[in-house]
Amino acid sequence: MRCGAKCFLVEVEINEKVQTKSVNARTPAGARKVIRSAYGRETVIQTVREK
Repeated sequence: MRCGAKCFLVEVEINEKVQTKSVNARTPAGARKVIRSAYGRETVIQTVREK
């Protein structure tokens, strides 16, 4: 975990199902980057909220 990292809850649409993933990142943009690197660039991200 990086210095200044927070926990974000990201709602992601995977295989036409909405799932909530927990991501450690510094910013909401960083959380989106982590999700896209794990699930692909075409992943639909619904919301990003700080836990």
